[in-house]
Amino acid sequence: MTGDWWTDRIGAALRGENPTVLRRLESGFAVIGDVQFLPGYSVLLTDQPAVQRLSDLPRARRLGFLSDMDQLAEAVERACRRLDPDFRRVNLEILGNTDPFLHAHVWPRFEWEPADLVGRPVWLYPPERWRDERFMLGPQHDVLRDAIGGELDGLRSTA
Repeated sequence: MTGDWWTDRIGAALRGENPTVLRRLESGFAVIGDVQFLPGYSVLLTDQPAVQRLSDLPRARRLGFLSDMDQLAEAVERACRRLDPDFRRVNLEILGNTDPFLHAHVWPRFEWEPADLVGRPVWLYPPERWRDERFMLGPQHDVLRDAIGGELDGLRSTA
């Protein structure tokens, strides 16, 4: 992927220029992660670039964001369970330590992960995993993108 969309992920999503967007949700955007060493990694971005914390939102918007996070997590779980029999669960995180905008990480976890990492936070994976070209988002992830997007569509149609 090229371009400078990644320097303004939310603005680019609002303009329809962020290539990682899977679906527009009520409170923001479901996007697939830039790195896929855990296939299916996704993020929920707020649609309000100035919002830095969950507590910055009024209660109704806060609950909407959390509901969208739940919906994205369920879509990732369903897609990953279907595509990989070694799927275990999803981990959800709202951290805000690096990027100054509200976002939630949805990490699928798998039985095939290294034994010393499978039960630990994803952030403990070695830096090489985060930079390895093999794991960078690309056309090889189209099936995964379609699966998560389809699950999101299905969940919204039954809501």
